[in-house]
Amino acid sequence: MPKGPTKRRPQTTARLLEAAQETFAERGFYGSSIEVICERAGLTRGAFYSNFRTKEDLFFALFDLHGQRVVDRLTQAVDELDTAEDPLRTVLTRMGALDETERRWYLLSTEFTLHAIRHPDTARTLAEHDRRLREEIVRLLAGLFDRLGRRPTVDLDSLARLTTAVHEGSLAQSLVEPDQLAPEELAVTYLPMLVDLVSEPVAPGP
Repeated sequence: MPKGPTKRRPQTTARLLEAAQETFAERGFYGSSIEVICERAGLTRGAFYSNFRTKEDLFFALFDLHGQRVVDRLTQAVDELDTAEDPLRTVLTRMGALDETERRWYLLSTEFTLHAIRHPDTARTLAEHDRRLREEIVRLLAGLFDRLGRRPTVDLDSLARLTTAVHEGSLAQSLVEPDQLAPEELAVTYLPMLVDLVSEPVAPGP
């Protein structure tokens, strides 16, 4: 069981997370052992178990870090809408941004999702982390519609699921055929039409 907090815990946790990111990227979730992660971090197994119970716990910590980066990036895009020439395209392009970090995360998260599907308890935990991230996306969608002067006519939680599915599916196709499909192409092309279908203009006030 993880022990109580110490002054060194934040640094130890950060080292483990950094080592896990690198190891998972190279070997995948199944191919990465706790021993290898600890060796790369320059820490003992005892240090690992004082911070995490399992390798799955380590993944979920990385999940939350990645989710916060996504939320921060999209929040900035929504905040910049007032000065953007094409506000919706700005957000969708930012959503589809793909660099090496995003590529590695997609590979790891896809592998872990398959793992979760095979293990119901893990699936429930993953669903809870997804739910918390989706709450932030719902908040961002509400702000986006407000900035666009439109009122959503559908459940925003379902819309968040749909936009996530479009993003992840598009990313998968882009990684397979990078010369044929840019990561943001499907979202930028089709989601603006969807926004019009699932919302209505807000009547101007008196």
